[in-house]
Amino acid sequence: MARIPLISGNWKMNLNHFEAIQLIQKLSYELRNHDYDAVEVSVHPPYTDLRSVQTVIDADRMRFQLGAQNCHSEVSGAFTGEISPAMLAKLNVDYVIVGHSERRALFGENDAVVAAKAAAVFGCEMTPIVCVGETLEERESDQAESVVETQVRGSLASISGDKLDELVIAYEPVWAIGTGMTASAQDAQEMCSHIRKVVASIRATSRNLVRIQYGGSVKPSNVTELMAMSDIDGALVGGASLEAESFARIVNFKDA
Repeated sequence: MARIPLISGNWKMNLNHFEAIQLIQKLSYELRNHDYDAVEVSVHPPYTDLRSVQTVIDADRMRFQLGAQNCHSEVSGAFTGEISPAMLAKLNVDYVIVGHSERRALFGENDAVVAAKAAAVFGCEMTPIVCVGETLEERESDQAESVVETQVRGSLASISGDKLDELVIAYEPVWAIGTGMTASAQDAQEMCSHIRKVVASIRATSRNLVRIQYGGSVKPSNVTELMAMSDIDGALVGGASLEAESFARIVNFKDA
């Protein structure tokens, strides 16, 4: 079964809701209906922009999937400042990023927290994009594969059965995020292949169904080479997703 590539734009803590509306409209102008035939596109605005972006997508019948950048693992409760996955589901959110390296490094989220969030996202009938990746120090000390395997197993601990088939995993080497450095296409392929083998060891039938994205300074100049790799099924794009023309060129990676 062919895996449909998923290109996701993570806007991080950028753009107010007016700017978000402008960006999604500009992006829609840059893309044509046939651009979506072979690729799925998700946009992940900040929480305060979600309703505005959802309204524009629905009103103009845009073919983007709406995504969120994070959520809490509980559906409701006394968690001041947090956002429930059920709230996101009511906004027709399709994908939720969990375990991004910035969440792990800056907010202390470990694999158990990520696993709970991933299960909560599935529980509210959305799809988690589970992020894993090693630091430069871990790569240089030949620990990259073991670190990523531990993250994959720990972060998927609450997911079983058919849900594993639907999962999206984003491999994002921490040293390549926002730095301008990018893993070579071959390095990215080798790690994504390793991740697929780890998934297969958990559930054999999921091996060829799980989509694995690459994230880490993806841009129009490197996306074609990355997407040519057999185990890379999309991209989690940061800074380049904040500019409509560059993100559109990434979506059209075959012509980038």
